[in-house]
Amino acid sequence: MEAADDSRAGMASATHLEVRRAGPEDAPAIAAVLHESFVEFKALYTEGGFAATTPGTEQVLTRMREWPIWVALREGAVMGTVAAAVKDESVYVRGMAMSPAAGAAGAGTALFQHVEGWVSSQGSGRLLLSTTPFLSSAIRLYERYGFRRTDEGLHDLFGMPLFTMEKAVERPPPSS
Repeated sequence: MEAADDSRAGMASATHLEVRRAGPEDAPAIAAVLHESFVEFKALYTEGGFAATTPGTEQVLTRMREWPIWVALREGAVMGTVAAAVKDESVYVRGMAMSPAAGAAGAGTALFQHVEGWVSSQGSGRLLLSTTPFLSSAIRLYERYGFRRTDEGLHDLFGMPLFTMEKAVERPPPSS
């Protein structure tokens, strides 16, 4: 069962950002944001690593069938996206990206807050993500949001070095 805050109705913030569960109609915009966000780093990726990081519309649709994906919108335009893949007691943040050209200020924080609320409602105890060492602005966002480096997880994606970061998530108190 999905959490109440996971509805398509979404949430608005003081910066007029809405975060909602993505639907199939959002797949082209999600693919575009992923590409826009990482294209400046393309030369630093291996071919396979860049392809995995910037899936096309059909791959985004496939991912939507595997795990939840959310979008942050401002005035109806997709400013950012994130997905969450549940594995054991952890939730892996996947495919997080913000639109560099669209003034996506606040989208990363709004998406993290939404995912953290969803993770807590699912009873998971921590968030994990893997990133490449050259994405310094993303790493700073992750650290500001409370993620810390760990030695676990994937350390290679199609020949690219990765490291894993984690954040503990408060679980809701047990129901009486």
